[in-house]
Amino acid sequence: MTLLYFTIDTEYEPGFVARNGADTRQENFDRSIRGRTEAGDVGIFYQIEMFDRCGLKAVFFVDPMPSLLWGTQAIADVVGPIVERGHDVQLHLHTEWLELAGSANPLGSRIGDNLKDFAFEDQCRLLEWAAQELQAAGAPRPTAFRAGNYGANDDTLRALAMLGFSHDSSHTPGFAGSPCAISLGQEHRRPLRHRGVTEVPIGCVGDVVGGLRHAQLTALSLAELLAATRHAVDNQITDFTLVSHSFELLCRDRRRTNKIVKRRFDRYCEQLAAMDGVETGTYADRAPRPARKTRPRSILPKSAMRTGGRIAEQAVANMLYGKKRPPAV
Repeated sequence: MTLLYFTIDTEYEPGFVARNGADTRQENFDRSIRGRTEAGDVGIFYQIEMFDRCGLKAVFFVDPMPSLLWGTQAIADVVGPIVERGHDVQLHLHTEWLELAGSANPLGSRIGDNLKDFAFEDQCRLLEWAAQELQAAGAPRPTAFRAGNYGANDDTLRALAMLGFSHDSSHTPGFAGSPCAISLGQEHRRPLRHRGVTEVPIGCVGDVVGGLRHAQLTALSLAELLAATRHAVDNQITDFTLVSHSFELLCRDRRRTNKIVKRRFDRYCEQLAAMDGVETGTYADRAPRPARKTRPRSILPKSAMRTGGRIAEQAVANMLYGKKRPPAV
C-alpha cells in the first residue's frame, strides 16, 4: 500500500500586511485561509469538504506566526475546523512575520526571510515558541515541520530533534533553486534519518524541461498527478508527498477562483479515492518511516506528451487567471 501525504501549507499572507497595514486580519483570512470569492469559498473549508466527501485525510502545516500581530485567536480560527474534522495539524513557520511584529518579536530586533538565516539558538527559540502557540490555538503538540519557503538548513533539523520533533518535510529534490539548504541532494528522494529527524522529501516527477519537477498541485497537471500516483503504486513505493496551499485554488490576485486548478484538485481527489493500492496518510496516525533502501527512489519518467500538456494548460491558466482581472465583456 502506498501512503499519499496530501499536505496543505496553511498561512496568512505577510506581504498583504506589509502593503496594507496590520488592521487587515479579516481580509487576510478571507484571502489566504477561507479563499473567499463572489462565486464561493475555495480555501481550507472547501478543501476539507472535498477531502471528507472522498474519504481522504490531509496534513495541514499551519503557520502560527501571525499571532504576533493578532493574537492566538487568529490561529485558533484556522486550527479549530481542521482538528474538528479529524485532519492532521503540523507546524509551518514563515519568518517574514518577524519584521512586522515590532516589539512582539521573540528574537528582539533580529529578522530574516527564512529560518535558515538564523543561528541555531534562535531557530530553537522560534520553533518552540511556534509549537506552543499552535497548541494554544487548539492543536496537538506538533511532531512534524515544514519551513516557510522550504528555507531550512541542517541547524533546523538539529533544533527540531532537540525539541522532540520526529519529522521534517522541507527537502525539495524536484524544486530547482529552492531556498532549502539542508545537506541533501536530488538523489535523496526517500524518507531518511538526517541530523536527528526523519526527513520526508517532497515528491517529484521526471520533467523534459528541468530534469525533475516537484509534486505541487499548481506545478503538475492532472495527468501528471495521476500518473505519478499510479507509478508509486505500481512500483511499491511506500509513500509520496504532495504539496498544496490554503490559497492555491485562487487566481494570483486571490479574488477569483482559478477554475483550472480547482477542477484539477476536485478530479484528483475523486480519482485518488477510487484508485486501488493507495491511501492518504497523516503524521498523527501513520508517519513516514525511514526507507531501508539507499539508492535513489524511482520516479515517474519524463514524458514529452505530459510535459507539453502541462505547459499548454499553464499558458491558458496564466492568461485567464493572471494578476489582472480580465476586462468585462
